[in-house]
Amino acid sequence: MEENNGRNMPLACSFRHVPTTLLQMKVNYKRYDLPFKHPFTISKGTKTHQPTLIVELEYFGFKGYGEAPAISYYNIPVEKMVADLEAKKIFVEKFAFTEPDRYWHYLHHLFPANSFLVCALDIAGWDLYGKMKGKQLHQLWNLNTNTSPLTDFTIGIDTIENMVAKMKERPWPIYKIKVGVEGDIEMVAALRKHTDAIFRVDANAGWTLEQALEKIPLLKELGVEFVEQPLAKDNWEGMKVLYEQSSLPLFADEACVFESDVEKCYGHFHGINIKLTKCSGITPAKRMITKAKELNMQVMVGCMNESSVGSAAIAQLAPMLDYVDMDGPLLQTEDTAEGIQFDNGKLIYTNLPGLGIKIGSAF
Repeated sequence: MEENNGRNMPLACSFRHVPTTLLQMKVNYKRYDLPFKHPFTISKGTKTHQPTLIVELEYFGFKGYGEAPAISYYNIPVEKMVADLEAKKIFVEKFAFTEPDRYWHYLHHLFPANSFLVCALDIAGWDLYGKMKGKQLHQLWNLNTNTSPLTDFTIGIDTIENMVAKMKERPWPIYKIKVGVEGDIEMVAALRKHTDAIFRVDANAGWTLEQALEKIPLLKELGVEFVEQPLAKDNWEGMKVLYEQSSLPLFADEACVFESDVEKCYGHFHGINIKLTKCSGITPAKRMITKAKELNMQVMVGCMNESSVGSAAIAQLAPMLDYVDMDGPLLQTEDTAEGIQFDNGKLIYTNLPGLGIKIGSAF
């Protein structure tokens, strides 16, 4: 990637002293294929690497970064994000940037079928905005990071022996265990023998209603805190029944993608798990959090194995959440940036503005 050249300048400087190249937004991007430390398996399949796209927005000498990982079952690969961005790059760059909310609205209409790309650009817009203001986003939103919940650490589906080994490799206060396959109760029971940590389980829509009704009471006995997306995303009738009978809280994931899904989940789930990439960024995620709280639903923001760029965006929202799942950088052997750190589940923030990250040298 080639960086745009130009000296950093305060926003208050006179336009006549600003090089013409910096009067217009410039967008760059870089693709990554980040290897997992261990093959990552959920009920939908296994992967050894996480493809992801990092975008860079430069405006008045400030640079903001955003990320969108590609998830195969949403049919938006990195190649699709790049093709769409290249096709409309001139329009992305022509926008007169003032506030991220307005930029998201513009991008949302520019790329109506690519929420992943909108997410990457929206996060970059927020990072840019924070740097222009000289503050981290949580400071701009008047949030207290001392209230940020601990992040869990995910244990993907594997042999019981390997799952136990992964857990011992990373002692942690909260584990998110992937389930939704035959023998998953036995897996959770085996893990429970090795730790008193909090357990959460994520079926990734892998159960039928009958299986969920049978397994959830057993999971409660094993000390599980809540269950994420037990049934297929469109099984609203089954979720209504399960919601009324479940002895554990139920969180929507695949069933809660966009803002309009929050109200649909009311009365079917006790909480929602928002994914920035799916909902199209920080801007709509903030509105989804507000709406869920109005409905007295619990709120979680989860990861899609983002590197430290996307994870830092989640961290800025963390003080608004009941739960957070942002362990992507811990699951991978390579990263795209430096910034957010983890201390036994606790989020450690930097003093850098915007997302609070320092991008890798590749940019």
